[in-house]
Amino acid sequence: MTSNDLTVERAQNQAFRQSLWVLVLSMAGAGLLRAQMAESPASTDGITHIKIIQPATPKVIPEAFFGSFLEPIGSSTYGGLWAQVLENPSFEEGLWSANHVSDMLRVKPELHRASDLGLPLPWQPLDGQQGSRYLVVRGDAGNSNQSLLLMSLPDTEVGVLQEIYLPVQRELDYTGAIMLKHVRGPVDVTISLRKHAHPDQVLAAATLQAKADRWTEYPYKLFLKPGTVAPLEPLDLVISVRNDARAQIDNILLNPADAVDSMDPDEVAMAKDLHSPVIRFGGNFTSSYHWQDGIGPEAKRVSMLNPSWGIPEYNTFGTDEFLQFCRLVDAQPQIALNLGTGTPQEAGEWVRYVKAHWGDHHGGLLWEMGNELWGDFQIAYPAAQTNGAVTLATSQAVHAVDPAARLIATGGDEDFFHDWNARQLANPKGTFDLISTHFVVNDRVELRNASNDFRTMAALALPWGLASRMRSIHQQAVDAGQPNAKVAFTEWLMVSDHRDGPNFSNMGGALFAAGFLNMLFRNTDALALSDMTGIMEFGGIWKKRAQVYGAPAYWVLREYSNARPHNLLALTTDGPTYSITHGIQRLPEIKDIPYLDCVPATTADESTLVLTCVNRSLTQAQRTEIDLGTLVRHTVIAKTSTLRADSILVENDEEEPHRVTPSRNTCKIDGGKLIYSFPTSSVTVLQIPLR
Repeated sequence: MTSNDLTVERAQNQAFRQSLWVLVLSMAGAGLLRAQMAESPASTDGITHIKIIQPATPKVIPEAFFGSFLEPIGSSTYGGLWAQVLENPSFEEGLWSANHVSDMLRVKPELHRASDLGLPLPWQPLDGQQGSRYLVVRGDAGNSNQSLLLMSLPDTEVGVLQEIYLPVQRELDYTGAIMLKHVRGPVDVTISLRKHAHPDQVLAAATLQAKADRWTEYPYKLFLKPGTVAPLEPLDLVISVRNDARAQIDNILLNPADAVDSMDPDEVAMAKDLHSPVIRFGGNFTSSYHWQDGIGPEAKRVSMLNPSWGIPEYNTFGTDEFLQFCRLVDAQPQIALNLGTGTPQEAGEWVRYVKAHWGDHHGGLLWEMGNELWGDFQIAYPAAQTNGAVTLATSQAVHAVDPAARLIATGGDEDFFHDWNARQLANPKGTFDLISTHFVVNDRVELRNASNDFRTMAALALPWGLASRMRSIHQQAVDAGQPNAKVAFTEWLMVSDHRDGPNFSNMGGALFAAGFLNMLFRNTDALALSDMTGIMEFGGIWKKRAQVYGAPAYWVLREYSNARPHNLLALTTDGPTYSITHGIQRLPEIKDIPYLDCVPATTADESTLVLTCVNRSLTQAQRTEIDLGTLVRHTVIAKTSTLRADSILVENDEEEPHRVTPSRNTCKIDGGKLIYSFPTSSVTVLQIPLR
């Protein structure tokens, strides 16, 4: 049987991997579609040989490649970074899209009864059998647009509750505030924590004397006894009145006592450990976000729908809070301006505000002009023929306020950038410094009936195939007379539609992230900045049921950034490669992808050699001989950090937050050569002392 007779999707053992062609046959319309994963053979001794080469003038890996990305989506800010526990604290209507409401009702059917009683989601009655003892009051509110009237009965407690999770593994003391307005009867209003679905079991309580008949904010504190609540255990927060009392309630807040500037200390600590030099504040929400809504006294900020994602925007995490987050994690802000519903004047005012509230007040910060403006999903997206003019007007408004500001123009994605970018590049030189691109990609392939393994290998090949597209984007800028307009990769993310392949949440997503970062390192001529999606959620830091943990990709970015590769070196390798045909729809044809993908660099002070390596093979460890040349001539002890799992589908979660984390070790190097075996489907960072 010749290699042309094989009809398997991928090699099952070393003999097959050394075959020249692995063919996949599937139906395409009325004919046959031949898909192939071609492989180069391994070396005759079964060892990959790598030789590190010192170029005469090493290129510099920009520190900005380790940037990250924050957007109010899912629970990234509210319910995540923002420590305030409660949802819809000011009892508003219309904060969720119909799809989100449907999801909430499916997960918690008891909310149907709450809605029947007129309670705003996700609030519920303390006792649903008491009937209608609640009324939404519109136009009379301590915060936002409406409040809730509680009406008790004689000798009876009436209240509302919300199911919550608290970080009891870390903190037992909680502080809060609520806005109250006395209507009639007794003045006592009680805030309590109770065992979930057991209203008679009160675990902590604070009773407020709410005498004022005008809106007044009342602080309170709640203290849980050790051992009364287990981690990941739900609780009910209850607001109640008794004995025929009536009171209007609004804007109740609840924070762990250890919150750092109203932010979750675990999330802040993990974000700081990333050493991201820049954090992007942007995304789809940018095109309808008006920054003035998120400044000033928090009690006066209005809750509203985030129309891009169909979730609440409470506006309590605004410009000042974002800038403080950047300070806490030692990052520079990179803010996306509203080129949808916003105006150039509004953009200039935002730049002026940030300039006055950041650093030395001299400006010079990085601003992104819009987000994915080419997409009709962007609110108030500009027509293609006007995007250049919109960019120019915004640039002029920003530079009038801060001549030193650095600007990123919205560029097109890799599939269609040419015509869109041409209009941007027709602007005068100096209109912008960088041009953006995004790569948020799913794992749909051209090959019909493809196996999971084929889709996986096609997905892991994407970063390798992207390199030529990045060079094309930059070359267009060079040809247009703007050679300094490098590419800013302000979003990138791998998504598996059915979660059966590399996904931002699993080990496969970590392999994708490592390959992506390696691609950036090799293409510093064309690329200047990268923001991994995201610092919260997606490939970053998650919080579920009050437990904070990192996705596997978080650990890749953290290990890479902490190793601090700076001066890019070169290498030669004879390792095996594979080629993909009929792969991921956005990049279906990719050739010569190395199974073992390594990038060598030294730190800025040249004290350490850093090797960032990803083994894409799903079945084989890669035994490797690394020749360090003249870099290391004596015996040294190298540090290793390896991220791997039993399967690419393994994820961290709130129940096992450390399932996939780096294992650290050391290895001895003698005579300038290192024999090292890179585990199957793994990411490894080697740090080798040079002094």
